[in-house]
Amino acid sequence: MSTATKPYHIGRKISRIRELKDMKQEALAQALGTNQQAISAMENSETIDDEKLKEVAKALGVTVEAIKNFSEENVINYFNNIYDNEINGSIVAPQSNHCTFNPLDKLVEVYEENKKLYERLLQAEKEKNEYLEKLLNGK
Repeated sequence: MSTATKPYHIGRKISRIRELKDMKQEALAQALGTNQQAISAMENSETIDDEKLKEVAKALGVTVEAIKNFSEENVINYFNNIYDNEINGSIVAPQSNHCTFNPLDKLVEVYEENKKLYERLLQAEKEKNEYLEKLLNGK
């Protein structure tokens, strides 16, 4: 009995892609119109029929070839290439992690908005209390 991972275990590849996309089995099940147990069984199977694979690929937002050719090494190489290209100044990757704003400025801005909202809420509560006191005193 071998404990080595088989290189072409389509269920594991689907599972890993789903995890990398931060998707739970329940979410994939809902997208496919099935239940979590069926997804678990599918991810434990070595083969999947082509029609089901097309549905899964569509639900995961990848191509069938991406699932078939998936490997951890390819993922690492992909991210290393993005990093290397950004360091060299030639950004080829479709997405970049460079902020066009200062995150601390955004944090301060959100804090100030939250503070103003709290003050408005507090003022509304004071007005409501004054109104209720007037109603009670008027009776």
